[in-house]
Parts: sequence; structure tokens; C-alpha cells
Amino acid sequence: MTTAVALMWEARAVRGRGAELLEWARSRELAREPLRRETFRAGEDRVLVITWWETADAAGPESPEPPELPEPAADLITRPVHRWRFDSLGTEGREG
Repeated sequence: MTTAVALMWEARAVRGRGAELLEWARSRELAREPLRRETFRAGEDRVLVITWWETADAAGPESPEPPELPEPAADLITRPVHRWRFDSLGTEGREG
């Protein structure tokens, strides 16, 4: 049974504005607190945010959909944000 879902949000900043996009993503508050939130950066001024949420199965049938990060201002990014949703199939290995 799935008990968590991970939402991935990835954006690419206009050249030279990666630090600004990173700060923008880190400063965005969500309507609810996720189980976990991680922020990553990569080459080409890309920023990735992954949030983990309880699914309706775990949180009850009335649980609302998890909130997502919005789109940054159009002049900060080179293309629309990419978004993916993954259902957890369990964990393996060490936590940490």
C-alpha cells in the first residue's frame, strides 16, 4: 500500500540568475508542511525541489491534494517549470 507521494518541481533560471531562482524556491512557503522537503541545484542554473506527502490512504479520505510550488516570474526562468508526481513503493538501504 502506498503511504507517500513525492512531488518534484524543476526550473531552469535565465543564465546567471541561478542563485536568485534558488533563493526564490527556498523562500516559498506551502499551504501545508510536507513530511520532508529537499532543495537541489545543478548545472545550467537549474533548481529542483522535492516534497514528500502522506497520501489519502495514510492521511484519510478527506485529505486534500498536496500543495505545489508556483511558477516563478517569467523573466526569471527560461521555460515553464517541469513537475512530476511519484508514488512511494517503499524504502531500501540506510536513512540519512
